[in-house]
Amino acid sequence: MKFIRNLLATLLVSLLVFNTMAATLDIHGVKVEDSASVAGSSLQLNGVGTRYKMVFKVYVAGLYLAQKASTPDEVVNQAGPKRMSVTMVRDIDAAELGKLLTRGIEDNTGKAAMSKLVPGLVRMGEMFAAQKKMVAGDNFLIDWIPGKGTLITVKGVAQGEPFKEPEFFAALMSIWLGPSPADYKLKEALLGAGK
Repeated sequence: MKFIRNLLATLLVSLLVFNTMAATLDIHGVKVEDSASVAGSSLQLNGVGTRYKMVFKVYVAGLYLAQKASTPDEVVNQAGPKRMSVTMVRDIDAAELGKLLTRGIEDNTGKAAMSKLVPGLVRMGEMFAAQKKMVAGDNFLIDWIPGKGTLITVKGVAQGEPFKEPEFFAALMSIWLGPSPADYKLKEALLGAGK
């Protein structure tokens, strides 16, 4: 009887260890969890991929949602918290990263909508410029929290008050999911292609 109990305990521990290991992906040395908690809600990984600039890997991005989504509209219009997690795989000047994010929004937003975003874009640019440098392994999060807004966290530190306007979160998502995304293959990966 003792042997059976020990065998069951060993199997249970092995199963727990296996499940923990299975819950993490390793992409270019970046550990990507299959779930995240945002504002008390459990989100699942919708898709994950790598941003390439020519042949160079720049970062790994993961999109977390309450329910699976396969189109940009489904992502933006889905109720509840959402998260985009970006982890660098190479060093980059943080101010330049802020400019690239702004350019990504410009590439996917009309002039009228863009004018409303300017104050938020200036503030976001200042957030990244204050970081000086993002090195391999550094992470930033873009969380949509209903009733509060878009919270940007850089290197584990929330960057001031949330951006209140829902349009700001949608504009940020357009960088990766818009009609002119930063990387078309990354867009497909974030929308769950191949998962």
